[in-house]
Amino acid sequence: MTKWVYSFGNGEAEGDAGMKALLGGKGANLAEMAGLGLTVPPGFTVTTEVCTYYYDNDRTYPDALKAAVQEALGKIEAEVGRTFGSSASPLLVSVRSGARASMPGMMDTILNLGLNDQTVEALAQESGDQRFAYDSYRRFIQMYGDVVLGVEHHSFEDVLEDHKDRLGKTLDTEMTGDDWRAVIEDFKKLVRDEIDQDFPQDPEEQLWGAVSAVFGSWMNARAITYRRLHDIPAEWGTAVNVQAMVFGNMGDDCATGVCFTRNPSTGDNHFYGEYLINAQGEDVVAGIRTPQPLTEYERDQQESTARSLETAMPEVYAELAAVRDKLERHYQDMQDMEFTIERSKLWMLQTRTGKRTARAALKIAVDMVDDGLIDRTEAVARVDPAQLDQLLHPTLDPNAERDIIGRGLPASPGAATGKIVFSAEDAEAWVEKGEKVILCRTETSPEDINGMHVSEGILTTRGGMTSHAAVVARGMGTPCVSGAGELRVDYQTKTLHAAGRVLEEGAVITLDGSVGEVMAGEVAMIQPELTGDFGRLMEWVDEVKVIGVRANAETPLDALTAKKFGAEGIGLSRTEHMFFDPHRIVHMRRMILATDEAQRREALDALLPHQRQDFLELFHIMDGLPITIRLLDPPLNEFLPHTAEEMEDVAKAAGVTMEDVRVRRAELDEANPMLGHRGCRLAISYPEICEMQARAIFEAQAEIIKEGKQAFPEVMVPLVCIQREFDMQKEIIDRVAKAVMEEQDMELDYHVGTMIELPRACLIADEIAEKAEFFSFGTNDLTQTTYGFSRDDAGHFLDIYQRQGVLETDPFVSIDQSGVGELVEIAVERGRETRPDIKLGICGEHGGDPDSVAFCHRVGLSYVSCSPFRVPIARLAAAQAALADK
Repeated sequence: MTKWVYSFGNGEAEGDAGMKALLGGKGANLAEMAGLGLTVPPGFTVTTEVCTYYYDNDRTYPDALKAAVQEALGKIEAEVGRTFGSSASPLLVSVRSGARASMPGMMDTILNLGLNDQTVEALAQESGDQRFAYDSYRRFIQMYGDVVLGVEHHSFEDVLEDHKDRLGKTLDTEMTGDDWRAVIEDFKKLVRDEIDQDFPQDPEEQLWGAVSAVFGSWMNARAITYRRLHDIPAEWGTAVNVQAMVFGNMGDDCATGVCFTRNPSTGDNHFYGEYLINAQGEDVVAGIRTPQPLTEYERDQQESTARSLETAMPEVYAELAAVRDKLERHYQDMQDMEFTIERSKLWMLQTRTGKRTARAALKIAVDMVDDGLIDRTEAVARVDPAQLDQLLHPTLDPNAERDIIGRGLPASPGAATGKIVFSAEDAEAWVEKGEKVILCRTETSPEDINGMHVSEGILTTRGGMTSHAAVVARGMGTPCVSGAGELRVDYQTKTLHAAGRVLEEGAVITLDGSVGEVMAGEVAMIQPELTGDFGRLMEWVDEVKVIGVRANAETPLDALTAKKFGAEGIGLSRTEHMFFDPHRIVHMRRMILATDEAQRREALDALLPHQRQDFLELFHIMDGLPITIRLLDPPLNEFLPHTAEEMEDVAKAAGVTMEDVRVRRAELDEANPMLGHRGCRLAISYPEICEMQARAIFEAQAEIIKEGKQAFPEVMVPLVCIQREFDMQKEIIDRVAKAVMEEQDMELDYHVGTMIELPRACLIADEIAEKAEFFSFGTNDLTQTTYGFSRDDAGHFLDIYQRQGVLETDPFVSIDQSGVGELVEIAVERGRETRPDIKLGICGEHGGDPDSVAFCHRVGLSYVSCSPFRVPIARLAAAQAALADK
């Protein structure tokens, strides 16, 4: 019989950390902590299988679930000596979600469940604190009303603010028990007015309403968005965790907090966290109050005047520090923990693998190797390749002038510049217009997820390092400054008040999320360097990976960047990009406007020295590493001007009339140029283009060799789908190479191959491989032609496809393994049947996508090639793919 509910507590548990798929991350780790003997409030987990059943059976539950829940509740009652629903000694519980993958702020939580008009009186009498009891009750009504009954959170906040204004009070902690009684009556009236029924008083009805709300929240808009952004499958479902309540809001010997075993922003091995005295958990993470530092070290670092937990409650802090050491040693990874202190007793509410920045991930992995906690391969496997993006982009130039207008907490590192907007909706609207924005909020909430995702940076005036804004920004790799209390956001006027200035919507600011500074205007940035922990991890990566990693590069800057980031060659050098230089475009246009071969050759002769110099520079920089040079690919009309003024300039330079230019442009215009006269088709029509480019390559190679250096070009023919297309081009290339070798009296080592970017080319790969020495899969065009999607236009509907479940991922971002991938596998198999030693690579944008790199490793490609800044990502992904094979 299926077991739907798993209990934990009192040093025992029916589950463990290895059961995340069934119990969710939170439930599995609660069970693990209980099994380790830590003080965990007793409770039980309703499994993810119930969530699956719930959605598969029209939102109903298995017949046996109710009895299983009652039995588990009985175990809690027996352990704590309280009874659920009793008006004498009531058991109160929390109800929390818990998917197998951490989804901070995405799912709904309810605290203090079981309170009603009778049990609140019992709680007040038992605790001897009327204020605490009614504060807990109003929190429960607010959370339950929002999550379960659908009454907007802000409606409750409006009622509360009205009461505070009338009483002349600012903080929640200033409210008395009688104040909270009055608030509760208005809260219940609000519920009645909004949903036309009374707030439920039956604890059992409350419990099942909360459980259903948690399962229902798995499919709410913000959860769906978070899953889509983080590739979490909907079919995983969520578990529900029910625990006996412990209270951090019973007085000054109570507290609640969030902590990390190491600093999640820097990776430093310092205990790190925040807490609030006389508070409940949501006060810390929601940014409602600005928390206090956990340790004296943090207090000094933040220059805070608030008391640390280390000094406020030294004995409890020492116990928490011991838990920190025990859990990190046990899990062998940095932990993110939640705790509550009730009347000086420590209770652990959660532990999970802590989210961290890329910088922190690298430092923690390297330090743990040095400390002997993990080995090198585990360090390589542990770092998320996608996170490395955070380290591969500019940071603020330390020598640049900074007009600092405010400071907050360094919630998520990195620098960002953009125009300020004040709502998630405005952020999305501005970005759709092509603007870069900084989202400015008093504090963020889960509903802001879409706006946060598109923003360059996030600024909040309230909240701490573990607030919603901070946690989500770190996960996204988005720079964030939180708790900038010197600043004030005015939503009505859409202004930011800072240092005596008023910045209106659209004003440009810069954030430094590494130090918590906010600056007016744009600040200069510098490029990152691969040193320290990054360099050490990359050394370990190269010891493990099998597949090579090259870069797509055609300019000296691209090539230098690629080499700095560890590229093993250039996998795609697009020669057409070289022709747009003002000194060259005129000759290119003369060639296009030529009326016969002689005129075309004259123009190409003028281009030859420029093209030769291009290759010479690349050969110098790459210093013997292979360079795959793609011959001219785009249709010729891309090189012709569009405006009358530009046409006139071209006409003068080419010695033709304006009418000649217009006529030639009209001749070259095509209904579907991406499938038109381009690639090898151009070289078949105008073989002199191929001849010029081949001569430029081989003359540059010869010059390098004369200098005593090495160069290895791989000449790539684009857009082949017929064997004879490739054979004709190879004949030209080999003929030109032979001529240059005779002229220079030397041997030149080179390969000739093709870009496989059309389905037919995949299917006849065995024929093409008779003379092709390498294949490079152009998966951008292969995806386009396989799906029949225009990659320039598909963006309009691909997002809709993903949101509606038509596609799980954008096939232009991560390779479609079942369709495009199948074609690649066919080409690999057939190519190797003809030529077993054929070199195989990929040079589309997929070369920098970790999932696509893993696919390339699996099918046995020789290398992947990607943009220079994604080279380290591809290297790490390649190493992890190799480890997965072992």
